[in-house]
Amino acid sequence: MEPDKAPLIAGLLIFAASVLSLKLGLSVAVFEILLGLAAGSLGLRAEEWMVYIAGFGGILLTFLAGAEVDGRLLKENFRQAGIISFFSFFAPLAAGFAFCRYAAGWSARAAAIGGIALSETSLAMVYSVLVETGRAGTKTGRLLMACTFLTNTLTALALSAAFLKPNFYTAVFLVISGAFLLLAGRFSGAILRHPALSGRVIEPEIKYIFFVLLAFIYLAELGSSQAMLPAFLFGLLMSGHFKKGAAAAPVKNRLRTVAYAFITPFFFIVAGMKVSLPALRAAAGVFAALFIVRQAAKFAGVYFFARKFFPATRNYFTLLMSTGLTFGLMAALFGLKAGFLDPAQYSVLTGVLIASAVIPTFAAQRWFTPVEEEDII
Repeated sequence: MEPDKAPLIAGLLIFAASVLSLKLGLSVAVFEILLGLAAGSLGLRAEEWMVYIAGFGGILLTFLAGAEVDGRLLKENFRQAGIISFFSFFAPLAAGFAFCRYAAGWSARAAAIGGIALSETSLAMVYSVLVETGRAGTKTGRLLMACTFLTNTLTALALSAAFLKPNFYTAVFLVISGAFLLLAGRFSGAILRHPALSGRVIEPEIKYIFFVLLAFIYLAELGSSQAMLPAFLFGLLMSGHFKKGAAAAPVKNRLRTVAYAFITPFFFIVAGMKVSLPALRAAAGVFAALFIVRQAAKFAGVYFFARKFFPATRNYFTLLMSTGLTFGLMAALFGLKAGFLDPAQYSVLTGVLIASAVIPTFAAQRWFTPVEEEDII
């Protein structure tokens, strides 16, 4: 029997993306997406195990982003963050729906899925860029992650209200997740700082976090929901523990190393592989127009408020808030599985999301990188 080539190719793509990132000075996530797109155009398809790791990678990035958010800073700037997040969500939702429904001629359900998918800001992309550039600990970085999370929360609520059908297991998911998050602060700190566990090569602290995230994913799928919200809140709860004491602080760094070395690259590579280039070529006009409409709406929804509230970093802030990928892909995949989107519409939406992940990130890093090292907190 011929050995499976998929792990070898995946390993090559992960390593090649890292080399390109170091050579060209851009986020590794950009190259992981582009290499995944190239691999998919050559006929390579993601195996089932790769798809699952990719899903887990997205949730893990969401958790890590939550662990970087400063609760005090978010509370102090909640009004500004809330205003930016609402218009960051609503402007592309309305523009995307109107274009898909009336210009592209999609059905009402397909247009609604399109608008919802295009309304999000990629938490995974924003977090990856901030970590790789050392800005996750800055005021701008933490406010960006808070605004991104609030935007995605609105996207998740819109999808749930419009399409998801709650069942008994949805209530189970909400009750168990809520109860765990209420109690997690008490015993999670004891696990992270327990002297018998600290520094052990078996990494029980990281395995504990992985187990909790996997439980969220299982319960969310059982209840036809998404694990993004509890994963982010769990990270937010753990952020306080990561800051306390020498024993807990290195856990986040080791977790980040494990995540970026193998797990999270699959999220971006598989995203690239999912795009059908023939479908995009056949609908090139719709793809280009929808991308322009989406980015213009995001810009209009974010820039003017960013200029008012955070003038020194308004361009960088706006460009990173204009990225899309994480929850947009989840929404588009839901639409495809439910029969609301056909494969061509799904490819157009996915292509727009990937373009919105790569192009604004490139521009932000190349031309609008802020100089604010003194704001690291």
